[in-house]
Amino acid sequence: MDLNNIPQIKHTDSNNFFLLSGPCAIEGEEMALRIAEKIITVTDKLKIPYVFKGSFKKANRSRVDSFTGIGNEKALKILRKVSETFNVPTITDIHEASDAAMAAEYVDILQIPAFLVRQTDLVVAAAKTGKTVSLKKGQFMSPESMKHAVTKVTDSGNQQVMVTDRGTMFGYQDMVVDFRGIPTMKQFSPVVLDVTHSLQQPNQTSGVTGGRPDMIETIARAGIATGVDGIFLETHFDPANAKSDGANMLHLDHLDKLLTNLVTLKQTVNSLQ
Repeated sequence: MDLNNIPQIKHTDSNNFFLLSGPCAIEGEEMALRIAEKIITVTDKLKIPYVFKGSFKKANRSRVDSFTGIGNEKALKILRKVSETFNVPTITDIHEASDAAMAAEYVDILQIPAFLVRQTDLVVAAAKTGKTVSLKKGQFMSPESMKHAVTKVTDSGNQQVMVTDRGTMFGYQDMVVDFRGIPTMKQFSPVVLDVTHSLQQPNQTSGVTGGRPDMIETIARAGIATGVDGIFLETHFDPANAKSDGANMLHLDHLDKLLTNLVTLKQTVNSLQ
């Protein structure tokens, strides 16, 4: 994957990690613009290549009464509004092969959720849009096995592909990141570390996923130290009242300090190479 092939991306010559960040789900236009503006202020200051993230639909829910979205077209139009307002690329996840062409009309990167990364029709449909494809590593998959998911994209004529590690199931209700997988997957793809979903505590008896947001910087620092190309994190100005994944999101107020620390660490890592 060539980062420069992502439309509107900036700061690609900074030798920094790139960032995929935003709310878990698009809840409305005002909140999306507010979050994007804050993140862009920080990433421009630190010269971090940035892509705004927001899910137009949440299909993987624990309970039938969980929030799934505000409407596909409405949410996708908000993603386009963010892109046009701030001149920034966007990423969203898709869940069915029919989503690919629809979402590709509005965003620059299509993300394949971890639970669906073995679904060949979905991966190929995303690849054939010509958009950059981000493949979330399945919680149940080894780093080595992600090579086959990457090959599905490249064999479909699309070289714009990356892998995002979001942790591996550890028992029934916890996740763990095996950092040995970072250099393994870098052999066949750029690698992003999802530092918020990696801290989920799924399968709670309440039907609402828990998390450990206090460990976000710990996981992110370890990822930078082991050579990840990008960081994925979800953030919100009011995580406690976010409609999806609030339990493991970073509060927007903490973003500046976190990214400043990570850039400092990245500079140190660069000096050792």
